Amino acid sequence: MNKLTYLLTLAFAGFLIGSCDSSDIKDDTTAPGKLSVQSVTPTSGGGIIYYDLPVDNDILFVRADYINAQGDEVFRVSSKENDSIEISGLIDTSPVTVNLSVYDTGQNQSEVVSVDFSPDRSFIFDVIESLEITPDLGGVRVNWINDEEKTVFIYVSITGSDGKKEIRILSSSNQNGARFVRGLAAEEQNFSIKVEDFDGNSTPDTDFGAFTPLFEEKIDKTSWRLVSNLSVNGDAWEGQTVNFWDDIVDTVSTNSDNSYFIIYRSLNGGVLRWPLDIVIDLNKNVKINRFKVWQRAFWYNGPANTAYYYQAENLRSFEVYVSNDKVEWQLLGNFDIGDPSDGSGNIPDEKIDEAAQGHDFNLDEVSPDFRYFKFSITANYGSDTYVHGSEISLFGVDNL
Repeated sequence: MNKLTYLLTLAFAGFLIGSCDSSDIKDDTTAPGKLSVQSVTPTSGGGIIYYDLPVDNDILFVRADYINAQGDEVFRVSSKENDSIEISGLIDTSPVTVNLSVYDTGQNQSEVVSVDFSPDRSFIFDVIESLEITPDLGGVRVNWINDEEKTVFIYVSITGSDGKKEIRILSSSNQNGARFVRGLAAEEQNFSIKVEDFDGNSTPDTDFGAFTPLFEEKIDKTSWRLVSNLSVNGDAWEGQTVNFWDDIVDTVSTNSDNSYFIIYRSLNGGVLRWPLDIVIDLNKNVKINRFKVWQRAFWYNGPANTAYYYQAENLRSFEVYVSNDKVEWQLLGNFDIGDPSDGSGNIPDEKIDEAAQGHDFNLDEVSPDFRYFKFSITANYGSDTYVHGSEISLFGVDNL
């Protein structure tokens, strides 16, 4: 039983107790009968205990008390609708004693039934044994297998040539875990890793050896040219499509930079026909592993000193394609900046800062070599008249 299920069960139990007639609860002092354990199935870091409930018409839930691998006294609960309860939070095959009790709506506890069993070794050991590190552009890629599909935390300890150490924490519940560690210099660095589960159990720190991240650079934009016959018209008012790669990021404080494109429906057949493509000829071959996108910042006739980020006319979601002939296009991914506003339209400060710094997007794999880049906008934040965007930067290997 995961923590959410556990909390919901407690809430459900509280609801049932609260909904019973108070006089009935007050008068009920008879403990329910004890349950009968049928079998135990060891699991990775725990076990599932199967039982038969006693014949009582006011049973509410079953509670299991035990000591986890951290030495903490913990408990799990299972509603009267179930015939089993799952124990977790263990790490090795050491025997554990679980005390099982039945509770009724009068909050009476049954006689305790104790069960001893030995769990299987925790899945976190299987995860670290499957883990692989491979050099990547600007960092390394970490892959692992998690057949249990339970949340794991991967602590990656990186020691540079200067002896300085930093720790990156990766997390996933996917069966095939894959994460990038970015922002590393292209020099030999040592990596060690430990894996931790949701209950705080962890493997020993394991040395994976030295790896050298591949050199990553910002792709120079001076040779980029618009392929106008394949692109939407983004030249409206002060906006220009080519502003999307002029290396000037629009700011909130002034409209003097005007560094963004404006896609206006009246200049594009009277309607925004999604997707809205911007195709760029880089006039060279590159490959990339990540990119950054900036929204328009200045808010015309809007609140003073307030950024236009996440507002109706700004771009929101898009697809990225690459090609070497402008005919056959390879999709690199679907991306969404997301909408961080609450029901009242308030946006957290950290999301405003994120937009000002540029939204970072990582590719699942390093792209193939390409010359042409297509930025295909699939949605804005609600406007059916305009779409704005300020800047894009690509990162990878330039001039192949």
